[in-house]
Amino acid sequence: MNAPAETPLSEATVRFLAQPKKMLIGAEWRDALSGRTLESRNPATGDVIATFPAAAAADVDLAVQAARAAFSGKEWGKARPIDRERWLLRLADRVEANAQELAEIETLDNGKPLMFARRVDVQQAVDFLRYVAGWCTKIEGSTLTPSVPALRKNEYFAYTLREPVGVVGAIIPWNFPLLIAVWKIAPALATGCTIVLKPAEETSLAALRLAELVLEAGIPAGVVNVVTGLGHEAGAALAAHRGIDKVTFTGSTEVGKRIGKAAMDNMTRVSLELGGKSPVIMFDDVDVKSAAAGAANAIFFNSGQVCAAGSRLYVHKRVFDQVLEGVVAVANKMRVGPGLDPGSQIGPLVSAKQLQRVTGYIRKGVEEGGSLLAGSAESADKGYFIKPTVVTGLGEQATLIQEEIFGPVLVATPFDDIDEIAAAANATPYGLAASIWSNDLSRVHRLIPRIQAGTVWVNCHGVLDNAMPFGGYKQSGIGREMGRSMIDLFTETKSVMMQL
Repeated sequence: MNAPAETPLSEATVRFLAQPKKMLIGAEWRDALSGRTLESRNPATGDVIATFPAAAAADVDLAVQAARAAFSGKEWGKARPIDRERWLLRLADRVEANAQELAEIETLDNGKPLMFARRVDVQQAVDFLRYVAGWCTKIEGSTLTPSVPALRKNEYFAYTLREPVGVVGAIIPWNFPLLIAVWKIAPALATGCTIVLKPAEETSLAALRLAELVLEAGIPAGVVNVVTGLGHEAGAALAAHRGIDKVTFTGSTEVGKRIGKAAMDNMTRVSLELGGKSPVIMFDDVDVKSAAAGAANAIFFNSGQVCAAGSRLYVHKRVFDQVLEGVVAVANKMRVGPGLDPGSQIGPLVSAKQLQRVTGYIRKGVEEGGSLLAGSAESADKGYFIKPTVVTGLGEQATLIQEEIFGPVLVATPFDDIDEIAAAANATPYGLAASIWSNDLSRVHRLIPRIQAGTVWVNCHGVLDNAMPFGGYKQSGIGREMGRSMIDLFTETKSVMMQL
């Protein structure tokens, strides 16, 4: 790791870090009832940068009560669609006006390079808020012409309504804290719901700053509540709370299953965006240099801490060696360093726990016969840094091919024909995303229907659009975020039959 030359923090970020951190419940900023706190650490140094409340079930209950009161209250419950649109647009303006501060908070809390935090996390959050604001006035039901064959002598009129599901419990991960918080809050508010948000314990600071901006935007108290705490305490209490009408969760498949089971006990509506083990499939007609750069970006962006990361690279055997050589060259040249260092291309992992997890997987890969072509299981003396890693020589049942690592670790494998690669691409429990790289569009179109994944990119990877639904097949989740599909996740359909 090169010696850092860190960008100075803005005065706004310094002020935010210095002030006491409290949860937003209703109109009040509160400590946990128990008085317990948690620490937020800078992944680049391991140093504590802030403390914040450690909520438990009693705190979650207060937040749910506040959300329920706001949902049925006059100010929010009777608001018109255009009112909700204006509130969301004002929130987008507040996020945009504080973009540098929010990016710095993300970098300090998560570790990612500041440029990525500003251009990806914050800018996409602003764009998403404005996109969703437009949906507020476009949520509609339909009119139907009933047949009712058993009652021919009567006339009927029928229609459907889309109504807000109610109080939403949202639990989010640590890899894109601000952006995924907005992915939950915006559609909930657009549809007329209220929300209790539980950010990841590793990265709660952006959500708390966002909560301040929610109030600055004039959104009524209680509509958005933020409780911070441990997943097995605050998160579990939120998922199992009987006052929650819908749970939305983004995170690991293991935790998602537990949340889904807890929600089912109350028949709570649930949507889950879970893990992935996404294949990157490259045929023999690719431009080797571009393909290698694309494969590297698919896995090393955000230190590989991306649910849709292209962690399995399959390259046609005719160009396998050339593409792999290019990927290894990119990995070896990437500058690993603190997120506030403008020269850093890849930051630290989010926590000591995640560092231990990733290095353990790398050692496991070597034990199972894999060859390390770049990177290693070694980590830095300070901070949670690890070099981009490329492994080859593993069979399809190897741990590194079957399990989600959530780090900058790529497993590369050659293939021969389309039947072989279709089978290999689907040979994990996951089905979140995939990418196909080829200029032979006939071959691409034949392969796309055979890939079991919620998103298939062609000649790119990880490109998201606010209008494009995102979610997974198999154990990668239930439901779709973004696009028109998100409205379905936060509404109920009511059918009305009227005899004339």
